[in-house]
Amino acid sequence: MNMINLAEQRRYTYADYVTWKDDIRYEIIDGIAYAMASPSQEHQRISGKLYLQLGNFLRGKNCEVFHAPLDVRLNVNSFDDIVVQPDIFVVCDESRRNGKSVKGAPDLIIEILSPYNVRHDTFVKFRQYQKAGVKEYWIVDPIRRTIEAYILKNGKYGVGSVYRNDDTVPVHILEGCQINLTEVFYDDNIEIEEDDELEIRNKIIRALKASGVDMSDEQVEKAVKILESED
Repeated sequence: MNMINLAEQRRYTYADYVTWKDDIRYEIIDGIAYAMASPSQEHQRISGKLYLQLGNFLRGKNCEVFHAPLDVRLNVNSFDDIVVQPDIFVVCDESRRNGKSVKGAPDLIIEILSPYNVRHDTFVKFRQYQKAGVKEYWIVDPIRRTIEAYILKNGKYGVGSVYRNDDTVPVHILEGCQINLTEVFYDDNIEIEEDDELEIRNKIIRALKASGVDMSDEQVEKAVKILESED
């Protein structure tokens, strides 16, 4: 989902969040509010196809799949200052999915990248989902048409498995469930244009992630400008 980082004013909790108007959607990460921009049409196409495959598999089963906008409170039993709206997620614990919000970590979360949320999903949310105990985290890249799947082991996400083209992605938390990427990314009526800025950002962030180095948004912007000037 597209994210716009707001200037920090104060620390917020879910109690504050529920009083805000619905004309702008927000997430809260460690008490900091982030406004959410509207998703693109391609984002919604991919989201819908993933949701449909998961929903068909889960019909009549205990686990349930949801899609944004629905609030997930990752630390509801402590400060309750992390409220996210993942693009798609699966919850198997029925006690967590009663009421207006999901209380606790989903079993699977899927986030779809856009030019505005690359760092947010690959760094900020990655760490929050790992800390909260989300068993499986997928990052979908509409430009490269890939899915990076991370599995939680001993409290950490290992090296992600990358799937592309006509691969079939196994859903580890759902025995027997597999997602066909041909159905997710294929659409003969849609042509995706290469987004140079997103490509540059992806290269920077993937390299940093592999080396274990973190960067602020300002540092990422500076690095992007340097790379653009060298082209």
